[in-house]
Amino acid sequence: MRKILLTLIILVSSAAFLSAQRPSVISPEVHPDNSVTFRFYARNAKSVSLDTEILPAPVKMTKDDSGVWSITIPPAKPDIYPYSFWVDSMEVNDPNNTYLFPNEGFKHSLVDIKGDKPLVHSLQNVPHGKVSYRTYTTAQGIAGTLVIYTPPGFDAKGTTRYPVLYLIHGGSDTEETWTKVGKANLIADNLIAQGKVKPMIIVMPYANTGLMMQKAFGNDMINNIIPFIEANYPVLTDRNNRAMAGFSVGGGATLNIGLMNLDKFAYVCAYAPYTQTPEFNANFGKWDPDVENYNKQLKLFTIYTGESDQYRQIIDRTIAIYEDKKFNLETMFVPGGHTWMNCRLFLATTLPQLFK
Repeated sequence: MRKILLTLIILVSSAAFLSAQRPSVISPEVHPDNSVTFRFYARNAKSVSLDTEILPAPVKMTKDDSGVWSITIPPAKPDIYPYSFWVDSMEVNDPNNTYLFPNEGFKHSLVDIKGDKPLVHSLQNVPHGKVSYRTYTTAQGIAGTLVIYTPPGFDAKGTTRYPVLYLIHGGSDTEETWTKVGKANLIADNLIAQGKVKPMIIVMPYANTGLMMQKAFGNDMINNIIPFIEANYPVLTDRNNRAMAGFSVGGGATLNIGLMNLDKFAYVCAYAPYTQTPEFNANFGKWDPDVENYNKQLKLFTIYTGESDQYRQIIDRTIAIYEDKKFNLETMFVPGGHTWMNCRLFLATTLPQLFK
């Protein structure tokens, strides 16, 4: 008994000692004026910098006597921003922030600067839909993953049948990125509540970069994902009630799949599409379409991008392919780069135009 008691005393004392040695850290801390303080504990680090899309370049942080590095940046425009820390040349996310960016290529954290008025992606006091996780069998015979948004009032056994938007993430993102970063579910909730958007189902599949650059993902979409949705959800199955949109490599996949399957999609919306891929070159390199037929059948065909997008030259060349052939293409150029801040804006612009 004495040994057990002694062990407990040692453990408690050790925990108290370690707690006293490691200071409590709050990060990020958003202030009333929308300035933000970021903090990172690294007593033995030689340098720590903050890298955030709020600022044009990484900025060095300063260390206090307790080993906590910190920096306060000026007031920022309300939005959700990615950020990370560079600690002695190694990039890490914020260990004091559970709000993480789902991505396979980098590990960023997110800071939500809400502002005084609710934004289109904010959690508002409106009826909310549901986000579900489902699996289906891919063409390779393995389990594929889907994140599925169903609108407020959805009843799987009811008589209402819904149109469907297939929404594709960017390269190295995951099936969760459109909800956890893009806030697609909250944008839909808010716009439906305002009467601006028709209630719809939004399907967000996992599609890694390699698949999206080849025919494999398109085949999976047409032969497996769409049939799975139509077999398991009360949806409208004609092309006029089916749309596709995507960001970056997912935007390129949207052009490949949507325009090559005109019998399946009446709405094709690409956000900053990355199109330097073998499939895009095969589909559109020597393309000679019946433009009149496309213009007649496409109810909405868009390419949106940031004015300073890192792939702007590629995107401009992509736009030229369709404009030179006299497609009815809607373009939009907004401030900013290849960011999810712009993706939220693009999606909020697209949704009210669908399924009219």
